[in-house]
Amino acid sequence: MPSPSVENYLKAIFHLSQRQEGWVKTKQLAERLEVSLPSATNMMQSLAEAGLVDYRPYHGVTLTGTGRLEALRVVRVHRLLEEFLVRTLGLGWDEVHDEAELLEHAVSDKLAARMDAFLGYPQVDPHGDPIPTADGDLVRSEGPRLAELQPGQRFRVVRVFDQDPERLRNLASWGLGLEGEGVVVAARGDAERQVKMASDSAPRWLPEPSTRALQVELL
Repeated sequence: MPSPSVENYLKAIFHLSQRQEGWVKTKQLAERLEVSLPSATNMMQSLAEAGLVDYRPYHGVTLTGTGRLEALRVVRVHRLLEEFLVRTLGLGWDEVHDEAELLEHAVSDKLAARMDAFLGYPQVDPHGDPIPTADGDLVRSEGPRLAELQPGQRFRVVRVFDQDPERLRNLASWGLGLEGEGVVVAARGDAERQVKMASDSAPRWLPEPSTRALQVELL
């Protein structure tokens, strides 16, 4: 298995590549992993020599086929751990990310397979993020963000693109956890939305960061 540092870089490249088109910049990696630019550059060169990335100075980096499979293996373990911690130990969705970050490097493929079977082969983790299969297949998550909805449209929350514990706790307390259902009551500006959740007694205005972080399906 690659070192934890290599796994962290591959996972970071994967996540950044999911959010944008084209090559991932070395500066983006350095900022995400909170390392110096020279350290990130040196690692890109090492990963390229190992055949895990295609690295072009001043242009960026992409995962090779081998690198993508390795990144997906780490993502799979991380998301299975989050689901396991919620279901078996009762941790909240605001608590599991950091714990999974610590544990993911110590979990073998065999243990990951056992967790997967124990959990009943879940398709998503507690945040609605799709869990890759052992073969590296990943179902792409589709659907609008809450910020795109207009007054009168009903929705169900299917994914949250946020790992900040305080914001996750707030969303849960407002009924905006996974499977939470509601209706958009009013819109303000490009992304602020007033929503009435089935579990909440009164409409609530949500700021742009929250509405853009929530992926929904229309009802």
